[in-house]
This record gives sequence, structure tokens and C-alpha cells, in this order.
Amino acid sequence: MHSFHESGNLKCPFCNADRNKTVEEQVEDNMKRVEANDPPSICLLAYCCYKGLNGVQQDHVKAKELYVRAADLGFNKAHYHLGMLYHEGGNLKKARFHFEAAAMLGDELARNNLGSIEFESGNMERAVTHWTIGASGGDYLAMHKLKICFGKDYVSRVSIDSTLAAYNSSCAEMRSEARDSYIRFNLETM
Repeated sequence: MHSFHESGNLKCPFCNADRNKTVEEQVEDNMKRVEANDPPSICLLAYCCYKGLNGVQQDHVKAKELYVRAADLGFNKAHYHLGMLYHEGGNLKKARFHFEAAAMLGDELARNNLGSIEFESGNMERAVTHWTIGASGGDYLAMHKLKICFGKDYVSRVSIDSTLAAYNSSCAEMRSEARDSYIRFNLETM
């Protein structure tokens, strides 16, 4: 998206919408996609409801309803956010359910959180398994936790070496000049 914008295009490459819209116009466009049952748009509205962003009134109950709606449509980020809500509320059973659903749909951060839940429950073997899967998919936090586990002898040298190789390979696959340019742009504008 960044490289597309850098090229001077003012239209969204996905929906052909004008990128110079006001926040109100963007919210209106998102609402149209919500009405069409677009899971990412529903999840975005839920996030705005939860945080009270973009002129949307803060409403945690409505946010949860919207996350459930998007999760029912199979959107991994909705499951991830529901997992976070339940985890923060102390309901580890529901948190685990939604993190597992998100992880099965490819969300590596949810996989990392499953590892943390297992660690907190004292199940180190399952925690390491989740972190290994997450790290192999390129999740930095999972790799970091595995390095700590290696330092405490919870992970063997062979296991950490093979996971590190998978992590590096996954990260290399995600690299591109456009992504690096976007990262540099974000660092410069912070």
C-alpha cells in the first residue's frame, strides 16, 4: 500500500476509493462494507467502538457483539481480539478458545498468546510447542520467548537451531524493498 501511494496514486488499489477522504467519509465507507458483511470492516468498527475512535462512541458491549459477528464469519483478527477481551476479563477458557481459532486461521500472535497461557498454567511443554509454531511462522515475540526458554534449558540446542532457521526463512520470505521502504517511512515520521 505504501509503495502504491509512493507512486503517486491517490486511489486505493483494492477498492479504487479516493485516499484523500475525511475521517467521516472513511467511517461512512466502512459502514457500507459492514452492512455488506465484510469481516475486516466489521472488526475495524468493533475496534473503533471499543476504543471510541473516529467519532464512534465508545461501547464495549457493541464492540464485543461486532467481534463475535466477524469471528462467526471466520475472521482470524476478530477471534484474536475476542481472545484478548476474555483474557483481560479473566475468562481463560473462552480466551483459549478464541486464540486457538485465530491460530488455526493463521494468526501467529494468537499462537504466541496460547503459549503464554500454557506457560502461566505451568504447562511448559505445550507453551514451547506453541511458541515454536509461532516463531517458525515469523513471530518475533514467540522467538524471543523461545530464546529465554533455551537459556533456562527448557529447549534443546537442536530445537532452537531448527526453529531459528525456520524463523529466519519466514522473515526472509516476508522481506521486500517496498516493505523496507514502509518501515523506514514509519520510523522517520515517528
